[in-house]
Amino acid sequence: MRITCPLCGDRDLREFTYGGAAVYMDRPGADADLDALDAYLHLRDNPAGPTEELWSHDMGCRAWLKVRRDTVTHEILGTALAAEAKRGAG
Repeated sequence: MRITCPLCGDRDLREFTYGGAAVYMDRPGADADLDALDAYLHLRDNPAGPTEELWSHDMGCRAWLKVRRDTVTHEILGTALAAEAKRGAG
């Protein structure tokens, strides 16, 4: 599998470390109740098909990426810098 880093270009999967579902970027605020924190930490979907994930380019630029990937075929559908994806959402 190959992932295109927005900064470094097309790279082999071995340069990256999986960081979990992209919903990790939507951390509850400091004033969140315990149910919201519990859901954030422990309740995860396990979708079959297109999903958004976080990947760290550890053996490259060390940037965090938001990767849209099909979990059935492993096809990479798109990539973006996680910091820019977060800014664009807010």
